[in-house]
Amino acid sequence: MKKVAVIMGSASDLKVAGQAAEVLKAYGVPHILRVCSAHRTPEAVRDFARGAREEGYGAIIAVAGMAAHLAGAIAANTTLPVIGVPVASGGLGGLDALLSTVQMPSGIPVATVAVNGAKNAAILCVQMLAVEDSGLAHKLEENRAQMARDAVAADREIAREMGEEA
Repeated sequence: MKKVAVIMGSASDLKVAGQAAEVLKAYGVPHILRVCSAHRTPEAVRDFARGAREEGYGAIIAVAGMAAHLAGAIAANTTLPVIGVPVASGGLGGLDALLSTVQMPSGIPVATVAVNGAKNAAILCVQMLAVEDSGLAHKLEENRAQMARDAVAADREIAREMGEEA
């Protein structure tokens, strides 16, 4: 199975990045967590991205706040799918990170999830890997079915509490 790299711009992004790692772990997807800054360690970012395919990675999640150039710096150096996770930090609540991550030039795409949306980034990676992995596809289908069961149960519980029938 291909691996997923979860790259953080700084250690302060760990709380958000860790959510992606938890999801990947739950699906049994091998992954790593690393700190590589697009600004403070640009050579390390470049080198990791250029070698990721050969190292067995199938996708890269880039978690960064503020200027948030990490996802773009990675995408510029690999043809693997890159998913950017903007982090709410600084005075703009993540809007700066969102815009920095989502505004990529044609030809260098970065899939971008919501601010602090690391769980969805991980699920998106699992979906990508599931294109060629029927076991992962089955786990995704099971998870969706469980979410539906949970929603129906919540509806029934609320209706019962309100004295109504669902």
